[in-house]
Amino acid sequence: MDTARLRASWSLVARHGAEVPGFFYAHLFLSRPQLREMFPVSMAAQQDRLVGALGRIVSNVDQVEAVVPYVEQLGRDHRKFAVRPEHFPMVGASLLATLEYFLGRDWTPQLAADWAEAYNLVSEVMVGAAEKAETSAPPWWDAEVLDHERRGLDVAVLRIRPQPHHPYRPGQSVALQTSLRPRVWRRYSPANAPRPDGTIDLHVKAVPGGQVSNALVNSVAPGDVLRMGPPLGGRLGLESDRSTPLLLLAGGTGWAPLKALLEQVAAEGKRPVTLVLGARTGADLYDLRAVDKLARELRWFDVTVALSHDHRPGAEHGTVTEVALRKGSWYDHDIYVCGPDQMVADAVAQLRGAGIAPEQLHIEDFEEVTA
Repeated sequence: MDTARLRASWSLVARHGAEVPGFFYAHLFLSRPQLREMFPVSMAAQQDRLVGALGRIVSNVDQVEAVVPYVEQLGRDHRKFAVRPEHFPMVGASLLATLEYFLGRDWTPQLAADWAEAYNLVSEVMVGAAEKAETSAPPWWDAEVLDHERRGLDVAVLRIRPQPHHPYRPGQSVALQTSLRPRVWRRYSPANAPRPDGTIDLHVKAVPGGQVSNALVNSVAPGDVLRMGPPLGGRLGLESDRSTPLLLLAGGTGWAPLKALLEQVAAEGKRPVTLVLGARTGADLYDLRAVDKLARELRWFDVTVALSHDHRPGAEHGTVTEVALRKGSWYDHDIYVCGPDQMVADAVAQLRGAGIAPEQLHIEDFEEVTA
């Protein structure tokens, strides 16, 4: 398998942008119409994930050790779509047809053999990871909605109980599906450490055009049943054997996984934790009552509220990172950042610019955990 040839050919194909997944799925559904029901009605998000996954795999095709964990996670995660081993040859045939179509004269027997070998390798890893996961966990969990509390116009806090017990760790996320939006999955992070009763709190913000988020905030009610995928991610996980002080930078509902980490710290043993909780305005502080309660109960927990577009007594003006850097240097802290994508990117850039070492920073990269 000529890895340089694979990367060069993918570079040519990727130039065609959205036409590539469009052709791929058209070929797949025309040649294998029985597979269409496995996918959502709207394919826009799915098409983006296909291109992203292929690009990531091909760019690391000569560094197997770097890409195998990602491919294994794809295999485990795709169980929730009811993907079976017999589906992989069908998908592979459409992939090769897509490459041949866009490469035209550049598509040679040698290149076809390279792509077939690469795809077979990827599919074998995915199938193996899925089969191993079958022995220890279901492909999805059904979770009853026990409580649904609106916190403003566009935020809701849900309490759900999955059956059987869901094995997530604080800082991880799960994919959710509601029957109101069948076959559309979106990731959310539990806002609590695992409880004996198995219940999970979710903080959901309805985003413009968000099918699942708007359904969860505006339409789901107690008694409804959601479907949950397996736990995803690990970069926000907390190492129990470390005692390093923590700085938590939270924006919006990015507070949810950090709240779960805080509960973990409280259960395992005290170590200093500083939270800078960010929002645009005071009205966006949807969980402030819970934050204040934690600050009163935990003497080793310090909270500062940062408002970027508002002035409010008791809060500092500025972004989360600006306020944090005014408070201290943080060279001796592990720093966890979670929130909207742009907020996280800006925080990382500012912290690195302030001299924070890369190994101190903990953020989740969902491109690494699911396609």
